[in-house]
Amino acid sequence: MPSRDALAGSFLARTDWAGASIAPLAGDASNRRYLRLTHPARGPAVLMDAPPEKGEDVRPFARIARHLSSFGLSAPTILAEDETNGFLLLEDLGDDLFARVIPRDPALERPLYEAATDVLLALRDAPLPSGLAPYSPELMAELAVLAFDWYLAHSRRPDPAARAGFLAAFRPLLEHHVAEQSTLIQRDYHAENLLWLPSRHGPARVGLLDFQDAMTGHPAYDLVSLLQDARRDVPPEIEQAMIARHVTASGADRDAFDTAYHLLGAQRNLRILGVFARLCLRDGKAHYVDLIPRVWGLLQRDLAHPALAPVAPLVRRALPEPTPDTLRTLKDKCATIPTP
Repeated sequence: MPSRDALAGSFLARTDWAGASIAPLAGDASNRRYLRLTHPARGPAVLMDAPPEKGEDVRPFARIARHLSSFGLSAPTILAEDETNGFLLLEDLGDDLFARVIPRDPALERPLYEAATDVLLALRDAPLPSGLAPYSPELMAELAVLAFDWYLAHSRRPDPAARAGFLAAFRPLLEHHVAEQSTLIQRDYHAENLLWLPSRHGPARVGLLDFQDAMTGHPAYDLVSLLQDARRDVPPEIEQAMIARHVTASGADRDAFDTAYHLLGAQRNLRILGVFARLCLRDGKAHYVDLIPRVWGLLQRDLAHPALAPVAPLVRRALPEPTPDTLRTLKDKCATIPTP
């Protein structure tokens, strides 16, 4: 079977970017890789290489990109595609990730978060594409227990009773407060996945990069993803201002939205604890362990909300605090697993 490089070369030879120079771009936690192409006549573009043999599929990305672009949001334009072999040629939206722009120009932090919040408001009012799976209470609960399956199980002795007790208490809360499936959620909507495009207008000033796993869900979910960022500290005053901006513009009930925000925050942060531990232990990506203390802190804030009272003691008893010793134990275990 031809190598991925050979397949990529064959794909590019059939596009207007044949003969372009190629340089790697930063990847993510998936099996996809990204390459920047520079053509003397056509300019820049980005090649997404998503190997089907590793479980990747470019079709969801292409479908959601076209949907987002159809009502004026800045997803990359699809320039060429090879669904069978897993390649997309994309519009290059540049390098100005929020996570890079803010340290360079701190005065832009609030305007960037306002623009990103306005994208979510635009999505709230937009039609849903067909075929999206629901981010249901059942699925959310099962993903939250990744914290028990990976973070807990490889830090202490596994505790099936604690896992079952948490599920029994947590799922009814999700069903009662966040069962709404009214909007498209991108699920990884944060500063490392958003680009600043100041020459565009309104919500289109935010370039969108990571939405291939989109589902239908609660309007608060991506706001939590944005403001409870595992990779950077969002100032509390910006977090509260963006929640207020969303509530005011959408006409949501503030108390109900606040409850949903913290419940979804707890769900998301528990899932991330499990995913980061899994990326280390299963895939040998030890650097994700360094992000766990921030996620833990965000989780504790969410658990302090009154609506989380039925599960907060269960979580705090079962899951170990990420002390230096706990984190060292995780890293020691994953250091023996070679990266694929």
